[in-house]
Amino acid sequence: MKLYSLSGHPTLPCNVLKFKSTTIMLDCGLDMTSTLNFLPLPLVQSPRLSNLPGWALKDGNTFLDKTELIDLSTVDVILISNYHCMMALPYITEHTGFTGTVYATEPTVQIGRLLMEELVNFIERVPKAQSASLWKNKEVQRLLPAPLKDAVEVSTWRRCYTMQEVNSALSKIQLVGYSQKIELFGAVQVTPLSSGYALGSSNWIIQSHYEKVSYVSGSSLLTTHPQPMDQTSLKNSDVLILTGLTQIPTANPDGMVGEFCSNLALTVRNGGNVLIPCYPSGVIYDLLECLYQYIDSAGLSNVPFYFISPVANSSLEFAQIFAEWLCHNKQTKVYLPEPPFPHAELIQTNKLKHYPSIHGDFSNEFKQPCVVFTGHPSLRFGDVVHFMELWGKSSLNTVIFTEPDFSYLDALAPYQPLAMKCIYCPIDTRLNFIQVSKLLKEVQPLHVVCPEQYTQPPPAQAHRMDLVIDCQPPAMSYRRAEVLALPFKRRYEKIEIMPELADSLVPLEIKPGISLATVSAVLHTKDNKHVLQSPPRPIQPPASKKRKRVSDDIPDCKLLKPLLSGSIPVDQFVQTLEKHGFSDVKVEDTAKGHIVLLQEAETLIQIEEDSTHIICDNDEMLRVRLRDLVLKFLQKF
Repeated sequence: MKLYSLSGHPTLPCNVLKFKSTTIMLDCGLDMTSTLNFLPLPLVQSPRLSNLPGWALKDGNTFLDKTELIDLSTVDVILISNYHCMMALPYITEHTGFTGTVYATEPTVQIGRLLMEELVNFIERVPKAQSASLWKNKEVQRLLPAPLKDAVEVSTWRRCYTMQEVNSALSKIQLVGYSQKIELFGAVQVTPLSSGYALGSSNWIIQSHYEKVSYVSGSSLLTTHPQPMDQTSLKNSDVLILTGLTQIPTANPDGMVGEFCSNLALTVRNGGNVLIPCYPSGVIYDLLECLYQYIDSAGLSNVPFYFISPVANSSLEFAQIFAEWLCHNKQTKVYLPEPPFPHAELIQTNKLKHYPSIHGDFSNEFKQPCVVFTGHPSLRFGDVVHFMELWGKSSLNTVIFTEPDFSYLDALAPYQPLAMKCIYCPIDTRLNFIQVSKLLKEVQPLHVVCPEQYTQPPPAQAHRMDLVIDCQPPAMSYRRAEVLALPFKRRYEKIEIMPELADSLVPLEIKPGISLATVSAVLHTKDNKHVLQSPPRPIQPPASKKRKRVSDDIPDCKLLKPLLSGSIPVDQFVQTLEKHGFSDVKVEDTAKGHIVLLQEAETLIQIEEDSTHIICDNDEMLRVRLRDLVLKFLQKF
């Protein structure tokens, strides 16, 4: 069993597991932090951004590194844990020769579609007069400023996919539900479990009859809007692969939400606007719910909230219809009937308005001061670029970063000097190291496998030994482009036996509670399922007057030599030899057992745990005689 690591980003994993003749890809996250090396793409031409000296290249690329570690056309299935970890799916299904099946829950697929659609829309709606590609030449690249000159394999970076590729990739997905068991070629069974992190997010159990691998990615034990995490099903795992822990282990999500609300209220009271760069799904649902409870007490009831995204309407509607994927409290509201999320009421009362872009209706209804939720969190494309240019010159305004995926300082760099206030309130509800340690003690896997980053403290906090995974035995780690041999070997295989063959067996009890029987059969294997069948009967020759030998009437299986079991007690065996006339018997101990020397007969008997050898010189009668004495101490069956 081997694990191939194709991603260096622990919260955007892409691993391939080879297990029992199946090749399974675990997630296909797309690391977009490289977009921070590029200039923003404004909807309206910005002379200031265009004339930034020596900052970075301007291009509309989203990036994927190709890998030569494994041929992706050999991948049988792809298991998706959450919608953030499927953003590279079109690159794999459309450009690698992949012909397998992708498994994911319905909310994961639908919200993942929205994220991809938003990304494609942001990139395609900003036409590029020219495309820069010569910089990827190694001779040119080494002359560029860092970090571009240090980037690896830039020639393999690709343009953003199209909606046609997105739709084709999503057509290859088979929808699954929590605890649904899916057979893969009869070899292994995969089962999605609720991970508690996002709508439809899953951990996966991958098991055969005798081995169990758990894949834990992007999980949360906090009480938010998704179904709670299923921990019980993770027990008794041989290997637990752990990825997608919190990116901000020292930040308390509840504290960050409180800080978010207070900074937002302070800015609006002072007449300023608040900009929240965000994804169109996920934490935004919880933020809107917190603001719903907070706005009246904070005196914000007259402040408009705007959610601007090409998929804003779909995202808000999907959140309300996936009732069975929500936590119990929100499921209960559906049967009252009430909307599970309060943003429905905010929309009805016109406190929250959503628009596909800043053009059209929004420009006519836009009022200040206001709060705007929009993308992209990298500040490199999307409507957020326009608002950064529009509001960045005033100290009354505030931008609040809640998504932890991008360095907010790097995101802000091309907009400097900036007068608006910048608040960093990263909200990441995924497992922290304390929660992971508790979880591992409860589920007790035999082995834990995780990214290298989780086995050593963050570089900026080298003294924080509490920010590592603590388990026994110590976790096995991997890094990008590494192949890891997982630390257990398959020992057993399940074989079915046909009823008529089972009926012919005659078990013999060799010790209390254990019986054995010899069997002569044909092993039939198909689709990784093994069946013992009765051997075909030999074709009888035509009857003749010639007299048959007695052995001709005996079936082949009856001619098999009996199997032996048991052990030979050396002291009793020596006494038996002496009773049968053998004198001068000596016993020597060896590393594997004993040697019994019959000095007069110039013979020795090697007695080992799984075999006994009688060594004598050309005296067949003596050998047979000794063999019979040995057999007296063993059982035949």
